[in-house]
Amino acid sequence: MTLPPMERAAAKTPDGIAKRIRGLSDRTIAWIFVAPTIFLLLAVNIFPLIWTIRLSFTDFRVNRPNNDVEWVGLRNYERILSDPDVWNTMQATAHFLIWTIALQVLIGFTLAYLINKKFRGNDMWTTIIVFPMMLSPAVVGNFWTFLYQPQIGLFNYVVAFFTGADPASFSMIGDVNLAPWAIIIADTWMWTPFVMLICLAGLRSIPDSIYEAAECDRASKWRQFWTITLPMALPFLMLAVLFRGIENFKMFDLVVQLTGGGPGNTTTLTSIDLKREAFEKWRTGYSSAYAVILFVTVFGLASIYVKALNKVKER
Repeated sequence: MTLPPMERAAAKTPDGIAKRIRGLSDRTIAWIFVAPTIFLLLAVNIFPLIWTIRLSFTDFRVNRPNNDVEWVGLRNYERILSDPDVWNTMQATAHFLIWTIALQVLIGFTLAYLINKKFRGNDMWTTIIVFPMMLSPAVVGNFWTFLYQPQIGLFNYVVAFFTGADPASFSMIGDVNLAPWAIIIADTWMWTPFVMLICLAGLRSIPDSIYEAAECDRASKWRQFWTITLPMALPFLMLAVLFRGIENFKMFDLVVQLTGGGPGNTTTLTSIDLKREAFEKWRTGYSSAYAVILFVTVFGLASIYVKALNKVKER
């Protein structure tokens, strides 16, 4: 008779090891299984963070490993926080963050609300809408770069159709005023489906019995939306804002593919500026302090936001 795999493994275990294992508590065995994962997390996440914090207090340059490393204290942090170029970069990042999140939440929730209404072709339209988020940022960047071309790009011709402007008279990725909106439009097109899926999950979690009770009380559709749909879907909306806020704060590849941070520095986000300081100017200590400031900013804002989210969920 063939024994199950676990019993075969137990039968082949040496007696000495088997006795030791039998003497271990469940808690100890659990730690034995969890320990490799904890060690891996420490090696991949915690150690680099501690090392980055240490480097942020030095003038270390990775392209000059043989130079003496001087301890500079808080000088890197002072230089970053007093640099107007850094604050311009922060302002560009904030502009990108606010508008992408606002548009993605507005359009995503609207699409989710419409998709939630059962109609013919519902599944087909959901698949079509979700398609952009399946693409890589590099592909999306190339795709929108082609669309934004003044001579042959479809985007300019669509704008010209509605406004009457000459398609070749403006360049979305070459104009100082239009380039920030070019990356906002591309990111909104790509990630609105993600917000839609989260909102759709929230809408479908609302029991039908609540709407039936509201109809018995003769509540209008508008009243049902403001008193039932929106309050019960609000935690999911806030969760979508949290995810997209964190992701867009560290946005890099899509913007590099579209504008490279230009024209000038109008679309230079903090992630792009950090990359230039670390791997083009090779100011490792300075860029480490920059990374720590960004980490503290994101972590602090996310912590405050999560507390607000938990309060909304408890209502």
